[in-house]
Amino acid sequence: MKNNGLCPKMEKATDLLGMRWNLLIVYQLLTGPKRFSIIEASIPISGRLLSERLKHLEKENIVSREIYPEVPVRVEYTLTEKGKALESIIAGIGIWSHAFE
Repeated sequence: MKNNGLCPKMEKATDLLGMRWNLLIVYQLLTGPKRFSIIEASIPISGRLLSERLKHLEKENIVSREIYPEVPVRVEYTLTEKGKALESIIAGIGIWSHAFE
């Protein structure tokens, strides 16, 4: 990260949350675990990009990936505690955006 006077943790958070689609993916998962196809159908994003974003969110411990040994294999994504903690932030952004319509 570049040294621009911001707190490094704040800069990392804004980079992560400012990455296109990340907040919408988290928003979709606030209601519970979802399969890839359900997330993909709910937001206008390509499967490749959604996969990339989910991997990044998983690496940052915001999303967890559960693989069920079924035929066909079932994969579900869910929020971790760190991811669930974003709910109040997302709600705050919603309130703020409605206040200035």
